[in-house]
Amino acid sequence: MTRRGMFKGSAALGISAMGAGFAMAAVADERVALKGNIHHSVARWTFQDLSMQDLCALGQRIGLKAIDLCGPDDWPALKAAGLDSSMCNGAEISLEDGWADPANHAELIRRYTRHIELVAKAGYRNLICFSGNRRGMSDDTGLANCETGLRQILPVAEAAGVTLTMELLNSRVNHPDYLCDRSGWGVALAQRLGSPHFKLLFDIYHMQIMEGDVIRTITDHHRHFGHYHTAGNPGRHEPDDTQELNYPAICRAIHATGFQGYVAQEFIPSSDDPGRAEAALRDAVLTCDI
Repeated sequence: MTRRGMFKGSAALGISAMGAGFAMAAVADERVALKGNIHHSVARWTFQDLSMQDLCALGQRIGLKAIDLCGPDDWPALKAAGLDSSMCNGAEISLEDGWADPANHAELIRRYTRHIELVAKAGYRNLICFSGNRRGMSDDTGLANCETGLRQILPVAEAAGVTLTMELLNSRVNHPDYLCDRSGWGVALAQRLGSPHFKLLFDIYHMQIMEGDVIRTITDHHRHFGHYHTAGNPGRHEPDDTQELNYPAICRAIHATGFQGYVAQEFIPSSDDPGRAEAALRDAVLTCDI
C-alpha cells in the first residue's frame, strides 16, 4: 500500500476484517507508560488490515493519544476510544492534483470549505493538503499558484480554528514530480501566507531523502511545522538501529522547540505477522518517547 493509493480513496480504505484476531495478538495487555514529552500517533494507512476499532485498541495499549490521517468515516471509532484525529484527511483530490494547478482550485475550494466545517464540528484541528505535482512549472509559479488558491480558504479555516497543513514529500523515491519536496519551498509558502492556520507537515523520512540536515531544519524553521511523520530510511520501515536516522536525537530537538502537536509513526512494518507488527509499533513509539 502506498500513500498514493491511500489518498485516492481515504473515505473507503478497503479495510479487511482481521478483526479481534489481530487485537488478541497484543504483545502485552498493559498500556505502555510514556513520558509525556511527545504526543504520539500512528498513520491509519500503515495498519490498513486492522479495523478502526482494532487499531484504536492497539493505540490504547501502546499509549497513543491519536490516530493519524483519518476521515469522517473513522471519527466515530476514534471518539468511542477517546482518541484524537491528529491529522484529518478526505478533502484532497489526490497527492498529484493539488493547489499548484489553478485548474484544481475551484474543486479544491469546494471540497475544503465543506471539510473544514466537518473537521471543526467534530472538534479536530488539523486538515492535510498537498501541492500536487510540478508538471513543468517553476518553483515561483508553483508558490504563486498555491498562495492564490489557499488564500481563498484560509479565512474559512481561521474562523473555524482549523489548521491547513501541507505535507512535504520526497520526489526522488516515492512521489516523482511532487512540488512541495523541500523544506525551503514549503517555508517560503508559509511565509507568504503568513497565517498561524497554515503549517507544514515535516515528514522526517521524506526530507532525509531530499535534503538531510533534519535537526538543523527543525531548529531553524519549527514555527512553520505543525506536525511530524516518522519512518526509517532507507526502506521506510521501523525507525530502529538498522537505518540512518537518529530518532531519539530528532525527537529531543522537536521537544526543545516547545512543540505541542503530534509526532505520528508512518513506517511500514517489515513483518506481516500481527504480533511482530504490534511490537514494531510499540518499539517505534518508545524510541521516539524521549
